[in-house]
Amino acid sequence: MKIISLNAWGGQLYDPLDAWVSDTNPDVLCLQEVTRAPVPSPAWLHYRDPYRQLEQRSDLFGDISLLLPDHQSFFAAATRGTLFRDDATGFPSEHGLGLWVRRDLAVTHIVHDFIYGGYRHDGWGPEPVPRTMQVVRVADPSTGQAVTIGHLHGLRDPVGKGDTPTRMDQADRIIKILQSVWRQSSSCVLAGDFNLNPDSACFTALSGLGLTNMIARHHVTDTRTSFYQKEPRFADYMLVSSDLENAQFDVPASPEVSDHRPLILTL
Repeated sequence: MKIISLNAWGGQLYDPLDAWVSDTNPDVLCLQEVTRAPVPSPAWLHYRDPYRQLEQRSDLFGDISLLLPDHQSFFAAATRGTLFRDDATGFPSEHGLGLWVRRDLAVTHIVHDFIYGGYRHDGWGPEPVPRTMQVVRVADPSTGQAVTIGHLHGLRDPVGKGDTPTRMDQADRIIKILQSVWRQSSSCVLAGDFNLNPDSACFTALSGLGLTNMIARHHVTDTRTSFYQKEPRFADYMLVSSDLENAQFDVPASPEVSDHRPLILTL
């Protein structure tokens, strides 16, 4: 089983992302920063908020679903706002998380919930924006063996990635949501763009559940690509239960399909 987590950056590098998803053909794909078009929309639109203006795929969730026709697809909306065409015409858009699981695998449990805030229906608004988490338990129908897979997009703070009371509350929510699905006698993978420094107390709390931080275990010092010019170079993490800590793990620097590198675990 190949499990991949990636902050997809709203599909800004869609052409290489398209080719890469098709080539890697993951069994389970977890994407953060995913757009979904609730109405027919042009393929490309512009995102604007007080901090940035970005070109976005209008329906990255639909795009990836077309690339993975043999997968079950699940979207978790965090916010709904407006994306704009060049002529300033607006189109409604949802931002959140996308999850794709190979069709022949059994999805026996799934939870979408908020690790910060709640669904924001009336625009992108000020930071911090609501953040979501998806957790799924996937079973092999031929053996009944199961693995719980969770992913999330952590709070963004323009000040930095250090611990704050709000981020510690977020850590508590992450653990509560994960434990609502994960039976600790079975395998578990937790990944995503945590937006945290490596020494965050969140990882200490997660290690208390028996999860191993694969970024630390493999001495990974950079989870970003050349499209991200700032320091620090940490954002993305993958943690696994002890039975999976010797699994093959990779954080490839190329091809560049986002301003984040993908995290790839092969069981």
